[in-house]
Amino acid sequence: MNLLENKIALVTSSTRGIGLACAKKLAEHKAKVYLAVRRLDAGKNIANEIIAAGGWADVVYFDAMKHETYSAMIEELIAKEGKIDILVNNYGATDVKVDFDLVNGDTESFFDIVEQNMRSVYVPSKSAVQSMIKTGGGSIINISSVGGMFPDVTRLAYGTAKAAINFITKNIAVQYAKQNIRCNAVLPGYIETDAAADNMSPEFLSTFIKTVPLNRVGKPEDIANAVLYLASDMSSFITGETIPVAGGFGLPSPMYPFYGDMKSKG
Repeated sequence: MNLLENKIALVTSSTRGIGLACAKKLAEHKAKVYLAVRRLDAGKNIANEIIAAGGWADVVYFDAMKHETYSAMIEELIAKEGKIDILVNNYGATDVKVDFDLVNGDTESFFDIVEQNMRSVYVPSKSAVQSMIKTGGGSIINISSVGGMFPDVTRLAYGTAKAAINFITKNIAVQYAKQNIRCNAVLPGYIETDAAADNMSPEFLSTFIKTVPLNRVGKPEDIANAVLYLASDMSSFITGETIPVAGGFGLPSPMYPFYGDMKSKG
C-alpha cells in the first residue's frame, strides 16, 4: 500500500541512522523525499539507491553549523515542488565531552547545545508551516528523545533541549490545527546506531537493557515505522502527541531492573 503517494517530504540529517531509515521508509511508500544533508555527495548516493529501489529522492543542502540553511533548504524544496507535505526534523546532537551535570558541565556549551537543537526544529518548522497554510496542511514529525522525559545524572543540555522540543511540538499542533497542520514527536529510546555505539560502552548497554521491558535495543526501522504512521493519513486524528518508541523504557517501577537479578539469585 502506497501511503504517501504525491506527498513531498524532507528529512534532515538523513545519510545514516534514524534519518536514513526514515527517508527510505517514506520513499518506499511513494513520497518524493528530499534528503537535507551536509555531505551532498553522500546524500546523492543514497538518493540514487532509493531511485534504484523504485522510489524518488533528491538532496538539498543543510548544515547544522550554518543557520541560514535551516530555512534555505525548505525554500529550495518549495521552489522545486511548490509545496511541502511532510517535514521530519531529525537532526539532534550533544557533546558528551562537555554535557554533564549542572556543576561540571560547560556553561557556554550548555546554551550552544540547547540553542542548536531547538533552532533545528523551530526554524524549519516555521518555514514549512508558512507553506503548509497555503497548500492545505501537512505533517511535521520531530525526532525528540526519551531523554527529554526523565531527569538524568548527566547530559543536562541534551535533555533540556529535547524537553523543549516536546513542548514546541504541542504548541505547533495547537496553533495550526485549524489549518490542517499536524505536529507530533517521536521519542526514541536507545536505538542501535553508530552515534549511539560511539557514546555508550558494552557494560553500560548490558545494564541499560535490564530497564527495557521488551528486552532489546531499538533499530532505526522502529523509529521509521512510527514516522511513517505519523506522516500518513493513518494518523489523521493525531496531533500534539509525544510518542516514546523505547520498548517500554520508563514505564515500570524503578525497581524493575532489579527483579530479574533477585529471581536469578532466589
